Amino acid sequence: MKYLLTVITLLALVQGCAPIVVGGAAVGAVAVADDQRTTGTIVDDQGIELKIGKAIEDVIELREQTHINVTSFNGMVLLTGEAMTAAQRAHIEKLARETVKVRRVINEIVTGPATSLTSRSRDSWITTKVKSQLFGDSDVPGNQVKVVTEAQTVYLMGLVSRNEGDRAANIARHTASVKRVVKLFEYTN
Repeated sequence: MKYLLTVITLLALVQGCAPIVVGGAAVGAVAVADDQRTTGTIVDDQGIELKIGKAIEDVIELREQTHINVTSFNGMVLLTGEAMTAAQRAHIEKLARETVKVRRVINEIVTGPATSLTSRSRDSWITTKVKSQLFGDSDVPGNQVKVVTEAQTVYLMGLVSRNEGDRAANIARHTASVKRVVKLFEYTN
C-alpha cells in the first residue's frame, strides 16, 4: 500500500510537467500495463506533449510571458495555464493544432498573469487527492483516468464507460478544494 501511494504521488507530480516527463518514464511504465490505449498511442501522446512544449519554448515571447501545461490523451490535447494576452493564447492553440497526430485541442488557457507557486502546489495536491480516491474506488479504473488540475478546476481525461466517467467526476467533485470538474472523457460505450 505504501508503494502504491508513492506511485500515485509521483504520477500526480509528473502529470502535465514537460520538464519532468523524461524523469517520470519509469513511473509511466507502471501505468502502461493497464492503459486501454495502445503502447504506440501512449508514446504518441508523450511525443505530442514534448513537441508542443518545445514549440512554445522556441517562441521567446511565449517562453517568457506564459505558463502553459500541455496534456495529451489519445490525441486529444488539453492546454491549461496562463498567457498575458489573447494573441498569445491563440498562438499557443495554433501551435497545438499544427502538431502531427493531434486530433482535438481543448484550450483552457486563461488570459492573465501566471499563477503563484502556492496555487500550483495546491493544484498538485488536489490532483494527488483525486487520483488517490480514484485508485481506492472499485467502480473506477483509476489508472485509466488522467487528472489535471489548474486553478482548482479538475480536468478528467481517459477512455472509460459513461458510468465510470460519471463516478470519477462525482469523486473529483466531492474532493476538498475542488471548485469545478470538467469531463473530457472518450466513452467506450
